[in-house]
Amino acid sequence: MRIAYLDCFSGISGDMFLGALLDAGVPFELFQKTVADLNIGATLELSRVDRAGISATKLDVVVSGEKDMPREEFWAHLHEQVGSRVRSHTNEAHSHEQSPLEGDEQEHARKSHRARSLSDILGVIAAAPISERAKRTANEIFLALGEAEAKIHNVGIEDVHFHEVGAADAIVDIVCAAVGAEALGVDEFICSPLNVGGGTVACAHGVMPVPAPATLELLRGAPIYSGDIQKELVTPTGAALVKVLVSSFGARPMMTTEKIGYGAGARNFSGHANVLRLSVGETAAAMRNSGGTDANLIEEEIAILEANLDDLNPQLIGYIVDLAFAEGALDVFTTPVMMKKNRPGTVLTVVARGEHEEKLRALLFRESSTLGIRTRHEKRHALPRHHEAVTTQWGGVRMKVATVNGTVSHYAPEYEDCRRIAVEHHVPLKTVMQEAIRLYLDRKNG
Repeated sequence: MRIAYLDCFSGISGDMFLGALLDAGVPFELFQKTVADLNIGATLELSRVDRAGISATKLDVVVSGEKDMPREEFWAHLHEQVGSRVRSHTNEAHSHEQSPLEGDEQEHARKSHRARSLSDILGVIAAAPISERAKRTANEIFLALGEAEAKIHNVGIEDVHFHEVGAADAIVDIVCAAVGAEALGVDEFICSPLNVGGGTVACAHGVMPVPAPATLELLRGAPIYSGDIQKELVTPTGAALVKVLVSSFGARPMMTTEKIGYGAGARNFSGHANVLRLSVGETAAAMRNSGGTDANLIEEEIAILEANLDDLNPQLIGYIVDLAFAEGALDVFTTPVMMKKNRPGTVLTVVARGEHEEKLRALLFRESSTLGIRTRHEKRHALPRHHEAVTTQWGGVRMKVATVNGTVSHYAPEYEDCRRIAVEHHVPLKTVMQEAIRLYLDRKNG
């Protein structure tokens, strides 16, 4: 299987991800054409920089003659322009959608850094002459950002007006990220634990702790930590990229590295390389296409771990299942059996890729009462699949879509997305799932 591994020892942002893609071989001309096709008045500048001794690619988005900059520097720049001071978070109605500037300053900010609604942004993406797959990815990233902001500020998703993330520079970051991820030609993105930084950050809503609330919401379920650098290292855009693109987290898997890219962050810290490292290569259990009528099936070697349990509290089994999925298991299931001395028992089965086998075996020994684990290796054939985002009246839902020889054969809404909406909006789960399917079919058949 061809994978891309993200080393996020200094966090991740949109420009760092694009720089790493370019450094790993994605053509700069592809990004230039994408930006020109977006037609939002942006251009790109490419340079080589040094970050604590590491040479890295720096990509800057230029809008109206000005480069993008870290969030707190952006707001400080606006204040310097208008000769005004930053004030605390306003108590006015819809204050979560306003900048910390007053009166004419707000108007200046809007003109300098236009706020856009989610539908505005999706319209820009829909009009862009990029692949449907890239459009789906970009839509999912912005949808993830919108849902996080909406939840944090307790508003509807269309009531969120994107300031930092909705500006032209971030539209460029996200659309180019979707195009570049596709051009990289990998089957899966895997990510290290993320260094989120520390301290506080100034943004449109005022001064926030690091990680910012929306960033932390986007990183639910991802392993994160804070190091010595007391600055924002993972931006909301970077967190959304991770949420949508990354399929699993952990230490670097066993892989043969073919390409390496370093994307530079905006700041140059003393003694700390502010870069994102991207490694591309093949895992030990490489995916390959089989021949004949199943030409598009993905074949891979998997590990199957099994343990017989007859003396374990059933409550712990559910806990172990959750931990196994978090550690990268492809599937986990139980089978009721009758064991020796006519005791009822459970066979716990974990299906995983080879790079996760060792840590999952250690998990079963640590968390269960088993004294032995059976392991076998088998081949698995799987249909290619991808996600497509639909927007219901309650929020976004990802549809998992599988294909056979390029034709859609299966589609289903992601359960966790539907469950979250059902709980938050007090809507029957089946209603949410049915609505997601209806919207998907309407778009597919429209």
